Amino acid sequence: MPTWKLEDAKNQFSRVVREALMGKPQRVTRGGRDAVVIVSAEEYDRLTRATVDLVDFLRESPLAEVELDLERSRELGRRLEL
Repeated sequence: MPTWKLEDAKNQFSRVVREALMGKPQRVTRGGRDAVVIVSAEEYDRLTRATVDLVDFLRESPLAEVELDLERSRELGRRLEL
């Protein structure tokens, strides 16, 4: 990912935007430290699209009311001969 100093990014902002629109995120530093990453609006929307966490997903499942037998067998299993 290309990295730009803030001053350079300001001076070449059109290029920074053009590259981001071509699907190439652009990292901008300020004072030698990472400050921002510029991405296209499409990529931003994809990254921030609402997602359902696992707990909500399982609660909303049509199988949410199904009873499961989660008891573990106490058997030792079969005998292994080497």
